Amino acid sequence: MGMRRFDGPSDLHLHSLHSDGTESPAQVMQAAHRYGLRTAALTDHDTTSGWAEAAEAATSLGMTFLPGMEMSAKHEWRSVHVLAYLIDPDDAALRAMTERVRASRLDRARTMAGRIGRDYDLDWDDILAQTSDGATVGRPHIADALVAKGHVRDRTEAFASILSPRGDYYVALFAPDPVTAVSLIAGAGGVPIVAHPAGRAGVLPEPLMTRMLDAGLAGFELGHRENLGPGIRALQRIVDEHDLLVTGSSDYHGLGKPNLPGENTTADDMVERIIERATGSAPVYP
Repeated sequence: MGMRRFDGPSDLHLHSLHSDGTESPAQVMQAAHRYGLRTAALTDHDTTSGWAEAAEAATSLGMTFLPGMEMSAKHEWRSVHVLAYLIDPDDAALRAMTERVRASRLDRARTMAGRIGRDYDLDWDDILAQTSDGATVGRPHIADALVAKGHVRDRTEAFASILSPRGDYYVALFAPDPVTAVSLIAGAGGVPIVAHPAGRAGVLPEPLMTRMLDAGLAGFELGHRENLGPGIRALQRIVDEHDLLVTGSSDYHGLGKPNLPGENTTADDMVERIIERATGSAPVYP
């Protein structure tokens, strides 16, 4: 295995304002450091644009930075998120797909804003005021605008009411199927791990998971506050059968969610296996 050049504890799922977090990549790494983390990944949705800033901040604090991304996928009606570690950020096929997803997210946000604006005092400028330069506008930013306008108390209420998939304002997002997402990540030299795979929607159907494993799926994020016991136990059996990777992470979003850095962490041997498996990019060591 060689000498390990990183230290735990490790949190491999953190978001900045390059997607739907509320802090800059540097601030996210500073928060990770404050909570005692020694290795951290930035996993913004469908973008790697925060990597350079996060890497510089993490290493200046004596931390190891693990480049990552959270890729959007969709199976029938449900959203599936696949964490992509140590991908080649310049891989043409993966970049083309993430650019298509980001464009769809922007189109969806514009359409939803128009629908909401017919019934509530809300316009596109109100939503843009909640985003930072370079961020892809999405539902969390609409939620923040609704909070700022006093229509709801917080993001949670916005998602449960005005922005709910069951509501009249909702517009579906384009995303690839999970097998395609896994295949693109693996093709870019990355390590694909299904994020929060045992939440309220239940685990994915076993035939689908088999196809994902055939496409290069490496494991599951079993340590996450949204996972439920029965699903974790079902996935642990698959992990044991196939010797898959298991991660644990916070899914930190700054003020966007109550999740705190390090509330779940990934074991050192699992981080080591991720690094050994990847060929797309490398960790940035202090």
